[in-house]
Amino acid sequence: MTTTAFLFVFVLSFCSLFIFRKVAKRIGLVDKPNARKLHQGVIPLVGGISIFTTVCIGFLIFLPISQSLILFLSCAFVLVVVGAIDDYYDISFKLRLLVQAAISLAMIHLGDHSLHNLGYLMGSDTITLSPLASGIITVLGVIGAINAFNMVDGIDGLLGGLASVTFGALGLVFYASGNEYLAAVCLLIVTAMVPYIMLNLGIPLGRRFKVFMGDAGSVFIGFAAVWMLIRGTQEPDVYAFKPVTALWLIAIPLMDMATIMIRRVRKGHSPFRPDREHLHHICQRIGLSSGMSLVVICTMASLMAMIGIWADMNDIRESVMFISFLAVFAVYFFAISHIWRITTLIHKLFGKNKPINFDMEASDTGSDK
Repeated sequence: MTTTAFLFVFVLSFCSLFIFRKVAKRIGLVDKPNARKLHQGVIPLVGGISIFTTVCIGFLIFLPISQSLILFLSCAFVLVVVGAIDDYYDISFKLRLLVQAAISLAMIHLGDHSLHNLGYLMGSDTITLSPLASGIITVLGVIGAINAFNMVDGIDGLLGGLASVTFGALGLVFYASGNEYLAAVCLLIVTAMVPYIMLNLGIPLGRRFKVFMGDAGSVFIGFAAVWMLIRGTQEPDVYAFKPVTALWLIAIPLMDMATIMIRRVRKGHSPFRPDREHLHHICQRIGLSSGMSLVVICTMASLMAMIGIWADMNDIRESVMFISFLAVFAVYFFAISHIWRITTLIHKLFGKNKPINFDMEASDTGSDK
């Protein structure tokens, strides 16, 4: 893949953002402030549409056309369209899940992309799933990944930052395994996201040209991530890393989604009920700015991805990697569940008497509905 290809994708993504944001304002595809979303003014929800359009054009120009690529773009197109409709009309989460399940089945039956081998999670024997179990696990995995990235979109730059960590890590492991094609796919996606991240953060044109990702973007990113994870762990001609490594590459979105859903269910609420208890909300409510929250969370994601890649490349036993991931998740869940007590204790130990604002509303730009 030449430098020209990446430069073309970057410029195209930047230009498409300005085109789509004008269209969005004209037709009303914008995010308006409300009780949960305290940003100023109406913000165009075109980041995801722009990224997908750029990726689609870039792939068709610079990559060899294959049945797998056409299936990927077709499935992604359906998800992006439904996501854009959701951004405009706020459709039922049940309908969204139904569409995501249908896309999962298309992956399985049209492309033969499925989770059928979980590796050596429990010791010396590989866990191979039956066709029925494989189908169920694949559908749940695709829906889980899509909604993990959807739910994490809550402060400026966060979804783009976490997605860049995941696709950057994927590009590295694909390249290390000798698969330059899929490495280029991942890096092209990252390149297409950079202009969005810049405008989302107000770089370099300020907040006047701010855009949000929207559900169209978060579902595309989640789908693209799980597609690459499945290809990299399940297909003999592509195999690049162990199945358990996939958990480490999307660790923060996955753990945040699992934690928030468990806490909602324990309170007797729907796991899809929106609230303000995500990791980025908690970071801000304990006193971190949006910028510091972004840096902390992306640093955590990068460390998790680095651990996963290091363990994979050094042939650490998959059972050890899996148990370690569960241990990290247990610590994460405990810390989030008791964050106020932990923070109060830290303040006392260091002599900080400033009270913690339990009710402070963070600037939410997310699409967790």
